[in-house]
Amino acid sequence: MIVAVAGGKGGVGTSTTAWNLAFELEAVAVDADLTGADLPLGSGPNLHDVLGGRANPMDAVESVGGVWLLSSGRTLAGARASDLTAFGRVLERIEREYGRVVIDCRAGLARDVGVALRSADLLVLVTTPTKPALIDALRTAELAAELGTPVASAVLNLADGDGQTPLVDRLSRTLGVEVTVVERQSTVADAQAEWMPVHEHTPGAQAVGAYRSLADRLVDSYDRLERG
Repeated sequence: MIVAVAGGKGGVGTSTTAWNLAFELEAVAVDADLTGADLPLGSGPNLHDVLGGRANPMDAVESVGGVWLLSSGRTLAGARASDLTAFGRVLERIEREYGRVVIDCRAGLARDVGVALRSADLLVLVTTPTKPALIDALRTAELAAELGTPVASAVLNLADGDGQTPLVDRLSRTLGVEVTVVERQSTVADAQAEWMPVHEHTPGAQAVGAYRSLADRLVDSYDRLERG
């Protein structure tokens, strides 16, 4: 199972969602932002090296903070030398070895976002309760539909609890999927700052149950997709 996590707009919590979802799914998190990586830098080869033909994908996956990670490089030269046509094959190789992959997509709708979406089986759409974020999330959903990647679920991030119920209902009807609410809690940011899953940092946080239910829903969606 390969899951893309995208939102269109930066700052909506895509990387936080991907990080915690990878932990809950026991998946490999792949930082697919070749020019502005948000997930931590590993200690060995990275995605730039893999897409540049300088490293084997399996040699670039390592455990960071309890999450399996294929980090991205930090240099413009490395990004320019990366062969995006190899990205799908890299993901398939990791999927064969680890079973599940979560892609942290970059913000915007550039070509590499399309490549990531096309390579995924399912999309998790991330947004916040602001008009610009919602507009960009819907544009991302449209791009995914054009590429044949179904939206399996959506995340309303940085939400204010029950006060978002009308928005959650509208978003769910528009996308035709369930919406997971992740409330605004300092513990989520604190865990991310330490590169720990919220589950490990603060087991009782609301976000833990939200990410767990999202992971279960994705497994169910993938199973239905596989059954045809």
